This record gives sequence, structure tokens and C-alpha cells, in this order.
Amino acid sequence: MKGDDVEDRNKAGRLELLGMSFMLMFSSIGGLTLGIVFVVALGLVPLYIGVLGLLAIALMTRRFADVHRVWIGRRLGIAIERPYLPLPDIGMHQRIMVMFKDPATWRDHAWLWVNGTVGFTITVTNIALFGGALFQLTMPLWWTLFDIPGEWGMFGITGVMAVDDTTSAAVYGIPTGLVYLGLWWWLGPILLRSYGLLSKVLLGPTTETRLADRVRVLTESRAETVDTQAAEIRRIERDLHDGAQARLVALGMSLGMAEEMIERDPKAAAKLLAEARDNSVAALVELRDLVRGIHPPLLADRGLDGAVRALALNHPADVEVDIALPGRPHAPVESAAYFAIAEALTNSAKYSGAARAWVRVMYVRGQLSMLVGDDGRGGASISPGGGLDGIAKRLSSFDGTLSVRSPLGGPTIVTMDIPCELM
Repeated sequence: MKGDDVEDRNKAGRLELLGMSFMLMFSSIGGLTLGIVFVVALGLVPLYIGVLGLLAIALMTRRFADVHRVWIGRRLGIAIERPYLPLPDIGMHQRIMVMFKDPATWRDHAWLWVNGTVGFTITVTNIALFGGALFQLTMPLWWTLFDIPGEWGMFGITGVMAVDDTTSAAVYGIPTGLVYLGLWWWLGPILLRSYGLLSKVLLGPTTETRLADRVRVLTESRAETVDTQAAEIRRIERDLHDGAQARLVALGMSLGMAEEMIERDPKAAAKLLAEARDNSVAALVELRDLVRGIHPPLLADRGLDGAVRALALNHPADVEVDIALPGRPHAPVESAAYFAIAEALTNSAKYSGAARAWVRVMYVRGQLSMLVGDDGRGGASISPGGGLDGIAKRLSSFDGTLSVRSPLGGPTIVTMDIPCELM
């Protein structure tokens, strides 16, 4: 989220931030309790129960930290990424070892203590400023209801001066309340933002973690790219072998037989030549389709807009296309985006039973964003080896992402993003 968005949120949501301060104040106490139990479990490590306790507390702490990451991201506009190393799929012992070797695990527990002390102080300060303002501004009401002596009130509560008259003592609390209110109005967002930034230091990934995660993502992406390209080559070879190549072989045989029969049976030779002509036309059509599957000429000539609109015309459902791009992506990205949209529309035609579909393509904050939706039966998901999984792997080569929202009964919305620059 941009800084302007954060500033607007803080200006418009001071009462919301006040409510968040109450939640954070109580949660910091709970987190401090987790930290104390963790220290106790460390002392029991020589016993087997201590190891189990540490594991349980580590998992609880991760969940506790995740909740705060969500709160801070949604309410304060400070995005905090999860910094944890991926756990292996098999082997409880390996999972435990990876978890306790992960620096993020120990940073989470350090955050529990910082959150329980510094974080508690920050949130209580915000609450105290508002509470002081509210009490001082409503002081005349309290003096009237409880008949509090003015002199006690001024020394004991405002600390300003002694006033014998009860009404005067109460009125003198209003300027103090206005000062508190002004401080709360000004400092509230600053205090909560400071809390968010402090939490981000400990709950967010470090530079080393980012590099390790980046290496892991690139390694996986490279492996998926190699697998995808190998599968694509096998598909092309299969299509050539089963399609155009078979027809060309049949064409050669027909021409050979016609050559032998042309003198003794001209009519049969003419029939074979007609079959050879039909086979040559069919082979040419299949070769053109194969070329379009590799890189459609329409995509190169008219760009993503024209190519996607051509896809929409061939779709069995009514497809609405809305594309707003200030430029063209580079050819590899444009090709990946086209085939991702094509595959999503193909899935919609095959499985959704939709009467209407739509495609939205736009460029927002350095990302090519694509949305393909339909009003079909829903229930779509990313399953290994499926069409959506293939799209995700294709996009991952460009650091792209794919998400699916498809409740039963529809609608299905496939969202795809590719970070890129436009020409």
C-alpha cells in the first residue's frame, strides 16, 4: 500500500485505531504470557515434554504473529510478509528441525517481549490520551452528579490551581481536555504507525531471508520452466507426428500410387490425386494451427488487444472484453499473458457451462493484471496437472501469480498478475 493510502486511512480512522489500541493492549499481555511459557518450556527441554511444549508454543506464536500481520496490514496499511522457511512435506522430525533452525521463529519470540513492553506502552498511551480528554471535557457532568469539592478537584485531577467554587473548578478542566484531545488527534496515528513499523522490523523477513526465499523461488521457477518447455516440445512433436506428418506420408503414398496408375487407369489415378490434394490442404491447415499454438501471428500483428478479441469471437459463450493498456508488454510477457487468457477461456468453455464470460486487462502499478470470469457453475480450483495449474506454472516464469475465486454456483473469477514494463 502506498504512503498516501496509509495517510488517508489514518486521517479517516482515528476511532478505528483507538479500538485497535484496545485489542493490541490486551493481545500484548497474551503474547507476553506466551513468551513466559516459552522460557519455562526451554527449561524443560531435557525432558521430552519440553520439546513438545516448545513445538506447540512455536506454532501458536506463528499463528499469533500472523494475526498481528493481518491487523497491521489492514488497519495501518503496513504490509508485513511472512518470513518463514517452507516446512518439508514429510517427516515430523525434519519439520521440527527446520522450524527451530529458522531465524524467524526466534524473532517471533523476541517480538513477544517487545510487543508486551514497548507495544503495550504505545497502545496504552494512545488510550490514555483519549481517556484523559474524555474525562476532562465531561468534568462539569461529574462535578454536578457527585458534588466534588472544587479545590480537591483542581489539585487532584487537573493539577493547575485551587478554585473554591465547584463550577469554576469543573470549567477549568475543559482546556486541559482540549489539549489532551489535540494530542490524541495528532499523536494517535503516529503512535500506531510507530507500533506497526516496530513490529515489521521483527515480524518481517530480513535481507538474508528475502535472498534465500528469492533463490528458492527462482530455483522452483526455473525447474517449472524447464518442465513446461519440455512438455511443450513433446506436444509439438506429437502434433507433428500424429497430424501433419501422417498426412504428408499419406500424400506421398497417394502420389506414388497415382504415378503408377496414370497410364493404365487414369480415372483411379485422378481419384488418388484428388485425395492427395485434400491431404495437402489438411496438412497445411494443421501446420497453421500448430504455428498459431506456438506464437499466433495475430498477437504479433495486433497485440494483446486484437488477439484476445479474436479469442472471444471463437468462444461459445458471449464474452465481454475490456482491455486498457497504455503500451505493449515485451513479446515473452505478452505471449504468456495471451496463452494464460486463452487457457482460462478454454477451461470456462469446457467445464463451466457459462452463458456469459468476461475478460479485463489493465496495467496497474507496474503489473499487467488480467481477470477472466464467467457466470458458470463454479467449483474451479488449482489442482496438480490441471489447466489452472499449467497457467500458474507458465506465469511463475515471469514472477507472475494466479488466484481463483470460484464458489459452487459461480461466478468463477481467475485473477492473474505479471510484473512487467510496457514499451
